[in-house]
Amino acid sequence: MLTKKDLEEGQIRIYIITIIISILIGLNWEKSHLFENLIDIVIGVLLYSMFCQIPFLEIKAAFKNRSFFKALLLGNFVFIPLFVWLLLLLFPGTPVITLGVALVLLTPCIDYVIVFAHLGQANSNAILASTPVLLLVQMICLPLYLWIFLGQESLHIIDVTPFLTSFIYMIILPLLLAVTTQLLAKRNFGGGSTLLDFSGWLPVPLMALTFFTVIVSQIDTVRQHAAILFSILPIYILFSAIAPFIGKFTARLFKVDVRSARAVSFSISTRNSLVVLPLALALPAPESTLVAMVIVTQTIVEILFELIYIKCIPALIKPNPKN
Repeated sequence: MLTKKDLEEGQIRIYIITIIISILIGLNWEKSHLFENLIDIVIGVLLYSMFCQIPFLEIKAAFKNRSFFKALLLGNFVFIPLFVWLLLLLFPGTPVITLGVALVLLTPCIDYVIVFAHLGQANSNAILASTPVLLLVQMICLPLYLWIFLGQESLHIIDVTPFLTSFIYMIILPLLLAVTTQLLAKRNFGGGSTLLDFSGWLPVPLMALTFFTVIVSQIDTVRQHAAILFSILPIYILFSAIAPFIGKFTARLFKVDVRSARAVSFSISTRNSLVVLPLALALPAPESTLVAMVIVTQTIVEILFELIYIKCIPALIKPNPKN
């Protein structure tokens, strides 16, 4: 009989099979782009199922972890911008391509990184507690970074609406529903216990569904711009390969505990592609298509690396045997 443990232990195989199926369908079905409308909904339900597993009384303790927040902010908003600046110097592109790369790599993820951090034995409570801070700081810093990287003409694309909308529908609403479910379960009212238990089965299949909706809806757009794809792949691969080490280094500077250090590494390595994508789509054509493709390519590369992070970040950041 299938158990939750079976799902968790077999999740990598499930994700790899899902990715292969997604690519095949996305490249061969002309209406696959329609799945784009489901991305936010699927991630919202995924986060609800994840939040249901978090004991929210522990969240208060996460806010007291000052060393974690210092490492998180320094890594995401000082070290990563410097790293992105270096990558863009090494791999220069057109202003449109540079805009897409900067948009996606300068903004830390505030949604599914929580799930990956949990799967990677990191402090997902701390990540959850940090989401309002990360959202606010990236909204403030992104215009400054784009001005530095691209000049004043880039500032007109910044609109806080996609950030706030994403935060409300993909963080606040699932969070409130999860807290309500836990309260109902605690009081044994309205089937809350049954719903809470059922939610424990959902993270792995819903993560697979997230992969499916993102890849199947976007892979054909990536294929249509194959030349641009190959010009930006080195940037994304180098970023994904090196970012976890930047996270480890930053966490070590502030002597962050092991699980929180893993959380820093996950945050620094995972970008906010699904939130900045609306910024790209708001641009005039044909720039909107090109910038969106640049962002989506990063999402696909990141998804593949997240499967590696789940196993490698716990191995990279291990408890000190002397402690």
